[in-house]
Amino acid sequence: MKDIYLLLGSESALADRALGKLLAELKAERAEITTLFAGEVSVGEISDALSPSLFSERRALILRDLQDLAEEAKNEITRYLDATDPTLTLVLIHKGGVKGKALLDQIKKAKPEIIACEPLKKESEKEDFVRNLFLDLGRKASPAAVSALVNATGTDLRELSAAVSQLASDSPAGLIEESHVNKYHQGKVETTGFDVADKVMEGNLPESLISLRHAITTGTDPVMITSAIASSLRGIAKVSGINRGQKSFELAGELGMAPWQIDKARRQLNGWNANTLTVAVAAIAKCDAQVKGGASDPIYALEQALTRICAARSGRI
Repeated sequence: MKDIYLLLGSESALADRALGKLLAELKAERAEITTLFAGEVSVGEISDALSPSLFSERRALILRDLQDLAEEAKNEITRYLDATDPTLTLVLIHKGGVKGKALLDQIKKAKPEIIACEPLKKESEKEDFVRNLFLDLGRKASPAAVSALVNATGTDLRELSAAVSQLASDSPAGLIEESHVNKYHQGKVETTGFDVADKVMEGNLPESLISLRHAITTGTDPVMITSAIASSLRGIAKVSGINRGQKSFELAGELGMAPWQIDKARRQLNGWNANTLTVAVAAIAKCDAQVKGGASDPIYALEQALTRICAARSGRI
């Protein structure tokens, strides 16, 4: 193992996964592990944890929330960086941003192994995250199962992690299929934001509103519904300027979409044009702000957005 690791970024689920792997290695080496929270340590506590131990040849210090470390304790880190102990592994966890940046810059000069823990923005990144979680647990999942799980669970990586762990534990031996995801969610997959989005992309307002009510009733967060609709609109916009003769698997890397997502967006493209897409994107952007706190009734805001988007799709705007 390296002497120093820096887990850098605000996505705690990624930091926890990386830390879990490091802890597993340290425990395999029978290391004596100390965990401190930077915002709670008193002066001298970090130095004590970094000092040689009489009882263990192999040691580790996990220092969480490094950005919250008090000014008077920072020199305890910098002094150690000048003379590191080869029997100790130092794991520093920083949420990123400007807070504590000066110390962060000094740590980087020591050339730690940096593990990026920034939020995942692309659907493909979330699918990779889920796929790797399954592999961590000794399981494999089909592409359709991975996509279904991401669509059903949304953008919360902690919720995704919990779902993967449960599926890996409860599913029978062999490849985890989409049917296992559907069974795990006990019908919720059928009424997620993406099902609402599918009806909206067709311009079918009555069925869109019915799907919306089902999704809300089964526990889908309104934020997840706006996210799904926005994702569908982005997909349609991406494929709108692409030659239909090009194969979806050839375009996957260029568009940042899975081949099946490209095929689906192409099917939904009929009836949309640049003007109607502009209206729809503006409507869902407004709705997204409303459901995240800008409106007293997020369900009403969603119904209004669905009405406007379906009207655009049907050519009534």
